[in-house]
Amino acid sequence: MLTKRTSRCRFVTETKYNKVKGWIRSKILDGTYVPNQKILSESELMKLFKVSRHTVRIAIGELVKEGWLYTERGAGTYCSNRTIHKAESAEIPQKKIAIITTYISDYIFPSIIRGAEAEISQEGYQVSLFSTNNDHDQERRILEAIITQRFDGVIIEATMSATLNPNINYYLHLESIGIPYIMINAFYEELEPISVVIDDEKGGYLQTEHLIKLGHKRIAGFFKTDDLQGVKRMKGYIKALRDHGLSINSKNIITYSTSEKLTKPAECLKAMLDSGTEQPTGLVCYNDELVMRLLDILRQKDMNIPEDISVVGFDNSFLAEITEVKLTTIEHPKSELGKVAAQKILEIIKKGKTSKQANQLQSVVFDTSLIIRNSTKAIG
Repeated sequence: MLTKRTSRCRFVTETKYNKVKGWIRSKILDGTYVPNQKILSESELMKLFKVSRHTVRIAIGELVKEGWLYTERGAGTYCSNRTIHKAESAEIPQKKIAIITTYISDYIFPSIIRGAEAEISQEGYQVSLFSTNNDHDQERRILEAIITQRFDGVIIEATMSATLNPNINYYLHLESIGIPYIMINAFYEELEPISVVIDDEKGGYLQTEHLIKLGHKRIAGFFKTDDLQGVKRMKGYIKALRDHGLSINSKNIITYSTSEKLTKPAECLKAMLDSGTEQPTGLVCYNDELVMRLLDILRQKDMNIPEDISVVGFDNSFLAEITEVKLTTIEHPKSELGKVAAQKILEIIKKGKTSKQANQLQSVVFDTSLIIRNSTKAIG
């Protein structure tokens, strides 16, 4: 009975000190504490977390041992300058590269990851996969793990890249301790990183122009605008309409966020079709995945593709050919994009450069093209 109770008490203590430890480390990573800055005193931490001095000292002791903090007798505890440890860690390569994408097992991501993983493994590096689920909090937790575990490099897909990112300091911290990173599919413009992307604006233009050339004038566009890809695809859509002298009806531009992707586009399409007037004859969709959701609405309305309405997707994913109507869509390089991203990060690592120093290396923008199948049709 005593043994069981002791075990339980130890578990509670560990949970509490890990909470203190995690909080201090997060404050270092997000820039609240800078090198040689004094952190909260033991008494202040005890009050903040409602824990014992013993618990606080365990947390601080481990962070000192791991190089996050240092103590000065009689003065307090301070944030370490972790760049000092950069050269030491560089002498012992970890041979680890992290790949962080918004999703791992869905849609086009397995192909991108396979392309990168094959290239990285050939060079003897271990690959660790992480998924942010397009969530900034999850991105922060992953970046903390990357920094703590000292990866040699990171390939990362930006999370909600068209919005203000609260984790920019974590990327700056990666730079300060010499962990290079590159971005794929989209990037945070304020960081100006090396990136490997496709020409999303051109893709949106080609989608729209294809329908225009088929005689469509009422073309609705659906774009996920918390990601830079969606913003650029919408820009291409608008430019194509302007270039061909067509009026732009704001009611035909549907924007949505990641949290709305399962509901808003379908609801808006249903409302358009229920209006009875000025119904769209063509749909430009953010990606093939969205097309699959909108197909359900079209089926409910007994509308046939392309006889009643034309639809263009984006990404040329496996979804483009699994339905009864093969989808006209925009090509995405997928595995080739992953391969090139891997080559870039390996080049940076081999040359011993940080992300900041690697700016002389060229980012890559893949050209794209339209793949015409049978989901679009000319109208009179």
